[in-house]
Amino acid sequence: MTLSDSLLSIIIGVAAESWGLFEEAAPYLILGFAIAGLLHVLVPDEKILKYLGKSAGKFKSALNASLLGIPLPLCSCGVVPTALSLKNRGATKGATLSFLISTPETGVDSIAITYALLDPIMTVFRPVASMTTALLTGITENIIGGRKEDSTPKKNILMMQPISACSDSSCSCNTGAAISSDVSLVRRMLEGLRYAFVELLGDIAGWLILGIVIAGIVSYMIPAEIIGDYLGGGIFSMLIMLVIGIPLYICATASTPLAAALVSKGMSPGTAFVFLLAGPATNAATITMVAKFLGKRSATIYLTMIAVCSLAFGLLLDAIYLRLGIEASSIVGSASDVLAPGIKTGFALMLIPFMVYGVYKQRR
Repeated sequence: MTLSDSLLSIIIGVAAESWGLFEEAAPYLILGFAIAGLLHVLVPDEKILKYLGKSAGKFKSALNASLLGIPLPLCSCGVVPTALSLKNRGATKGATLSFLISTPETGVDSIAITYALLDPIMTVFRPVASMTTALLTGITENIIGGRKEDSTPKKNILMMQPISACSDSSCSCNTGAAISSDVSLVRRMLEGLRYAFVELLGDIAGWLILGIVIAGIVSYMIPAEIIGDYLGGGIFSMLIMLVIGIPLYICATASTPLAAALVSKGMSPGTAFVFLLAGPATNAATITMVAKFLGKRSATIYLTMIAVCSLAFGLLLDAIYLRLGIEASSIVGSASDVLAPGIKTGFALMLIPFMVYGVYKQRR
């Protein structure tokens, strides 16, 4: 095989991996943008400031964001638009980071699959560890960066425009409260969709594409087969799993069957848990967007706290199993994908024109 053939093979492989990652992320991205749009029009700024802003306090704002994110079924890419929307509405950076961590690490779907494929100990341990990691990260950010942070909501054109049922001079405002309310609701929903899929998506589309390509390169260069061969257990294996898990895109639900398979091959539960905690919380796309929109200091705190907490909770989990005298059971079977491949492809194809249009509108 010539050099050009090898290069072409690598390009095709990376492109295939990147497209596969994009397909996996697309449904959750659309859900994330939709939630961001709903938050934009339904949640008043004063509520964001009250529960997630500086007025809530360094501890309480991070705690509220950590609790808010636990049940939401959003991946580490899908959570970004929602989190950035909260930040733009007045949430502290600490609360934003807490939400960015607790949301993708757990969700009602991933908790259910954890129970099905692993065991009750891991099922309870996973959301508790996720919330604690998110809380500690948020508090650290609020303490270190709180003095420099401006908690004033960033108003955009849509937010500054009053929402009214009357759109022009021919509109009659005396047609009844019910009709006026219905029209106002429709306008607010349209405003939310425009904000989410034009303004917000346009802001992050370029960075999202870059991050997915980087994740595709990493995914192509590190075959999944070698993970089980070199990760037997202990702190060294946990460090390797941490390095592998941080840049890869894998959602909490999809990471669970892989972790279960690794445990069945002899990996310690703690080592697998490092992957379950660090993998869904981060990926190349999320890291680049956090650095771009929250700052390098916040990105450093984000990565450092995830790494430290992942290792600490991995060691703690192994100690719990050892103390209880429980041997990790063999895992039989695997969970089926939540969405069919064709549906994922459809969401990906649906998202592309929104991304192109969003970037076009932002650059006009």
